[in-house]
Amino acid sequence: MRAALAAAVEAGVNGEVPIGAALINADGEILALAGNRTRTDCDPTGHAEIIALRLAAQATGNFRLTGTTMYATIEPCAMCAGALIQARISRLVYGAPDERAGAIQSVFRICDETALNHRIAITGGVLADECRLLMQQFFQARRVSKVENRKTEGESVSAVLP
Repeated sequence: MRAALAAAVEAGVNGEVPIGAALINADGEILALAGNRTRTDCDPTGHAEIIALRLAAQATGNFRLTGTTMYATIEPCAMCAGALIQARISRLVYGAPDERAGAIQSVFRICDETALNHRIAITGGVLADECRLLMQQFFQARRVSKVENRKTEGESVSAVLP
């Protein structure tokens, strides 16, 4: 999870939402490490988990990533949960829950869907406080920046604040 957190920090520095993912093989080796790149690549599928799956599939020469564990700093969304199932990962470990869009346990439970033919072992809450804090600091800084930009442009600050 520490490697995924480092990737999340780097993503945040690059102006991306600070989410990181690391895919580990059965021997504990990192197959792929990624941070969000939706803005950088102008790609709505540029989530850390998707990028890590792509990199690992290319590195192993196999789109089935059985025996692997995905570490994600934030509970994956519906798109990423579906991709994890399609890749046949064995285990998902995530940090903080996503109460708005989490598709593992918070909003949806895609990996528990009995109609699907693959099951993933799930562990949530690993380094949750650190993962949550990283997100909170990122969005707080964006809100402050937005207010500061409005002030310099002479607009009403009250229109920007919640």
